[in-house]
Amino acid sequence: MNSPATLRYLSPSSSFRKPNSFGKQLVFNIKLPSNCKFPPNHNCCFQLITANTFFRTEVPVRSNRIRASSNDSQSQSVQRQGSFVEFITSERVKVVAMLALSLALCNADRVVMSVAIVPLSLSHGWLTSFAGVVQSSFLWGYLISPIAGGTLVDYYGGKLVMAWGVALWSMATLLTPWAAEASLWALLAMRMLLGIAEGVALPCMNNMIARWFPPTERSRAVGLAMAGFQLGSAIGLTFSPILMSQGGLFGPFVIFGLSGFLWVLVWVSATSSTPEHSQQISIHELRYIQNKGQIHTIVEGKSKTSKGIPPFRRLLSKLPTWSIIVANAMHSWGFFVILSWMPIYFKTIYHVDLRQAAWFSAVPWSMMALTGYFAGVLSDLMIQRGISVTLTRKVMQSVGFFGPGFALIGLTTAPSPSIASAWLTLAVGLKAFSHCGFLVNLQEIAPQYSGVLHGISNTAGTLAAIIGTVGAGFFVELVGSFKGFLVLTSVLYFAAAIFWNVFSTGERVKFDDST
Repeated sequence: MNSPATLRYLSPSSSFRKPNSFGKQLVFNIKLPSNCKFPPNHNCCFQLITANTFFRTEVPVRSNRIRASSNDSQSQSVQRQGSFVEFITSERVKVVAMLALSLALCNADRVVMSVAIVPLSLSHGWLTSFAGVVQSSFLWGYLISPIAGGTLVDYYGGKLVMAWGVALWSMATLLTPWAAEASLWALLAMRMLLGIAEGVALPCMNNMIARWFPPTERSRAVGLAMAGFQLGSAIGLTFSPILMSQGGLFGPFVIFGLSGFLWVLVWVSATSSTPEHSQQISIHELRYIQNKGQIHTIVEGKSKTSKGIPPFRRLLSKLPTWSIIVANAMHSWGFFVILSWMPIYFKTIYHVDLRQAAWFSAVPWSMMALTGYFAGVLSDLMIQRGISVTLTRKVMQSVGFFGPGFALIGLTTAPSPSIASAWLTLAVGLKAFSHCGFLVNLQEIAPQYSGVLHGISNTAGTLAAIIGTVGAGFFVELVGSFKGFLVLTSVLYFAAAIFWNVFSTGERVKFDDST
């Protein structure tokens, strides 16, 4: 069947008058039109989807839900292929692709300084410890915005807040090289503005995915979006030295900044905050999202609970909340330590040229993008096959923490830059499994407060990132070794993994009466 057939049901009955009949399974005996490829007079299983009334409704007849007596394997293969094609061309995939692009720009803008810090330190005579302070100034701003940004996301939705966030951080990126020439304080101010604006990116991503994707697809959606985030690191670390060699210090900041403004124009004109507001979405896809994800229930719950001040005390009174906070803190510690110090690590330990150091540091982030999507598909498959959400999240997070912990220990023993790059690639690649642990878990334990909860955990993560980024510089000056700091990071990974497995859950947590 080339397009979904519809059965128009016009006879009311008492069972259709009740709102709680949503999703009821019914069996009809119908005769399909002659142009359909399925044999007529078959019992077909339909899933009732109510429209504006309970007396008149359209029931989509999807080929993969028809109980046909035919065992034609070729027909089933065509049906599955059609479903895959429909998925990759759907409106929700367009939304997550735009989110991935925004997160790629988000990370590319922040990692430019990881490359630019080397020539800036040489030209200004900065010590290693002070270079860490300059890099951490981004995190000072990032510390301010996540909670307020998460609250705004819950109130106004991800589309509007993301548009303003990208516009502001693109402006900060564009002005950074001029600020560096003007004064140190101007440079620190621009880096802080970048951090403030980027603090809303991940809460917006979570909000949009919760609205556009049913639970059985959210892990892979997060994997796709975060793949863009990691590719942003690879793009920034790889192309920044090239752009700097051609256009000086201004090159990468100008290119990435202008790209952000272009993204905002496309985002505002081509996407919608919810499927219900989209002008491009098909009726079939809209009904699929509503039925599989029961999105109305979530959105209505948000509108009732998140308009006022979030219940911070109740949110912080639950151990599953603290498991997310601890996981986010450790994830951010490892992420920013690797992101900020690996180019310098390869230069000082292995005496690798700056351009090669950027390349060695960029390869792991590309691997993280691939493994992140693989983890998302695996996570969704585990849930679809009956494994509990709680166990799935614990498995994903365990791989995401124990794996990098052991790999960083291996990195400290690497005798050559090639072997070191391999260990670093393994560490960062396995780290991507965390995206299907705590990052998706935010939507599961508190869908109506996912934005503000993400903001709270991001604030803790930012504090950990500041301590790790600045602490690494002072640790190296005092101890004289990067390797000792990597071993410390491994121990922290192991402790955070144990805490997560003891206290996390995949079930919805009751934070107020409305849940």
